[in-house]
Amino acid sequence: MSTVQQAPIAPASVASDLTLGDLRAALAAGWGDFKAHPMFGLFFSAVFAITGMFLYYGLFILGELFWLIPAAAGFPLLAPFAAVGLYEVSRRREAGLPISWRAVLGALRGHGDDQIISMGVILFVAFEFWMMVAHGIFAIFLSESGVGSEMALLQTETGLMMLLVGSIAGGLMALAFYAITVVSLPMLVDRNVDFITAIIVSLATMRSNRSVLLAWAIMIAIALFVAMLPFFLGLFIVLPVLGHATWHLYRRVIEPVAGTA
Repeated sequence: MSTVQQAPIAPASVASDLTLGDLRAALAAGWGDFKAHPMFGLFFSAVFAITGMFLYYGLFILGELFWLIPAAAGFPLLAPFAAVGLYEVSRRREAGLPISWRAVLGALRGHGDDQIISMGVILFVAFEFWMMVAHGIFAIFLSESGVGSEMALLQTETGLMMLLVGSIAGGLMALAFYAITVVSLPMLVDRNVDFITAIIVSLATMRSNRSVLLAWAIMIAIALFVAMLPFFLGLFIVLPVLGHATWHLYRRVIEPVAGTA
C-alpha cells in the first residue's frame, strides 16, 4: 500500500492522493449507510424536495415562469446543508454510537455554537446571489434582443447566447461554493472548529485533489439534475446516497494532525 501524501492544514492534514476508486468506494459506503438507516435519508430528502416544490410552485403561481430555469439551476446549492443530518448518521454508524432522531436533528445545531447555521446562511445567500446574477444577465440580453416576451427571447439567437452565458456564470459560482462546502460541512459535524477554518480546509482539499474532486462535482451535478426531473422523486435515493458518500470521502481525505484528538 502506498504512503498517503498529506499537507498539514490545522487542525487537520489533507490527503492529496484521492483517486476515482475512492469515489466508487465512497458511493458504495454511502449506499450501505442509506440501506442501514433509510428513514433518515428519506426524511431529509422529503424536506429538500418539498421545499423545491413550493419554490417552483410559487414561481408558477406568480407567473414568473422564466425564473424556473435559474431556480432549478441554483437550488442544488442548498443540498449540502440538507445533508448535514446524513453526515451525523454516517458518523454515528461508523463510531458504533446509537442513532436517534434527537441526535441526528441535533447535529444541525453543531457543537453548541452557530457554525453550521452560519454555513447554512452562506449557502442561502449564495442562492439569492445567483438569482440576482441570473436576473441581471436576463435583463441585459432582453434589452438587447428587442423582443417583447421572455419565452420569445428563448427562441432567438440572443436567447441561446443568454443561456450559454448564464450556464457559464452559474457553473463558476456553483464550483466556488462546492469548493468551500465539500469538506467544511462534514468537518463542522465532526469537529469543534469554526466555519472559517472548515472553509480553509475545504479549499485546501480541493486544491490538493483538483481533478478527482472536479469529477465528483460533475457526478453530483448530473445526479441531482436527473433526480430533480421526475417531480424531485429521484432525490429520495440520490440525495441520501450522495450525502452519506460525501461523509466517507471526507473521512478518506482528512486525517487529524498528530497529537490532536
